[in-house]
Amino acid sequence: MRNTLDPLEPKADKATVRRHNLSLVLRAVHDEGEATRAAVAARVGLTRAAVSSLVEQLMVSGFLTESGKTFSGHAGRPGTALRVARTGPAGLGVEINIDYVSVCAVDLAGADRVRLTEHLDNRGAEPGEVLERAARIAARALGAAAEERLDPAGVRLALPGLVSGGSVRQAPNLGWNGVAAEELFGRALGGLLPGRPALPVGSDNEANAAALAELWFGGPDRVRSFLYLSGEIGVGGAIVVDGELLRGAHGFAGEIGHVVVDRDGPECRCGSRGCLEQYAGQAALLRGAGLDEAAGMPGVARLERRARRGDAAAVAALERAGRMLGLVVSGAVNLLDPEAVVLGGIYRGLMPWLGPAADRELTARVVSGLWSAGSGRLRASSSSGDAARGAAALVVRDVIADPAGYVERAGAAPSHAPLA
Repeated sequence: MRNTLDPLEPKADKATVRRHNLSLVLRAVHDEGEATRAAVAARVGLTRAAVSSLVEQLMVSGFLTESGKTFSGHAGRPGTALRVARTGPAGLGVEINIDYVSVCAVDLAGADRVRLTEHLDNRGAEPGEVLERAARIAARALGAAAEERLDPAGVRLALPGLVSGGSVRQAPNLGWNGVAAEELFGRALGGLLPGRPALPVGSDNEANAAALAELWFGGPDRVRSFLYLSGEIGVGGAIVVDGELLRGAHGFAGEIGHVVVDRDGPECRCGSRGCLEQYAGQAALLRGAGLDEAAGMPGVARLERRARRGDAAAVAALERAGRMLGLVVSGAVNLLDPEAVVLGGIYRGLMPWLGPAADRELTARVVSGLWSAGSGRLRASSSSGDAARGAAALVVRDVIADPAGYVERAGAAPSHAPLA
């Protein structure tokens, strides 16, 4: 029998500790946006000498830059301002949705530096064909990133469906079941860039990636616990609790679009009936307004224009969708008690007509009494965040969590100077 006093893990050596401390320092500068060595030392609990040594290594490896002088608020001379580098390590995010593909490259600060979007009808196409299309756009984005002197450390796919273990278990609106998305995309991208080392490919649900973008880039009034709804052809959802994505036991939490509103309602592509997306998804909105369901994003733009003109059918369709959204979301609010509900995707531009009806339902149905119409707890998503940017930022977060690992993968030997 194992002795309970035995260590569970090998004791950390100096190299392991230094590797961890490199990440601590890089994260401190990243989170602050700008910081002196003294401020970083105070935040991470290391000596100034140790921080200076770590900073020098991070600067040599291209993670940090310094410029100007800044006052720390402490006695003594002003310190040199540290910032994460605008060139070098980066992330690439690829959102594959029903009627478009969007690719985004972000730098270490999370700034959107390259953006390519193509509107494509991916319904009915073979998964391999869709992923090849996405790989072609990603290859062009990598070329544009190189011109910006960015070196993506990996690619993260944002996909509309149940994503697990690199595969799309089910994506009803795409008609995908058991698709090895990471493998197919990686093979297609590698074939387009034969002279380039293969980039690691990861994947996530598109609503999860969009919710993380909202968390990280949503502006000064962003909250840390919220329910995110992504309106597209379907309705995606994600749950953020105290700054962390709630994934559930199998990674499938947040599928609010398939909450049943009426068990005798319209048949859904998921096999059930009366799902929320049959009342509040893009196709339902266009159909209710008398617009062509196959029109995609141009159809949504026409819907918004008609609503602005006061078109009765358009306004009625949006109000119906808002009521259904409020009905379903009120149950989620009662269950989870978030600070806010954020509507993204096509809902962002349609908020003036969707929002009031949804807000009324929430006000009437949230049992805490803490929800009131016009409180701002129901809000449109920020223009600064979307699934492609969130996916790219996930790659960057992995780099920040282990900068030494990035250097090793890039083929340069990191410094192993002893801790100061």
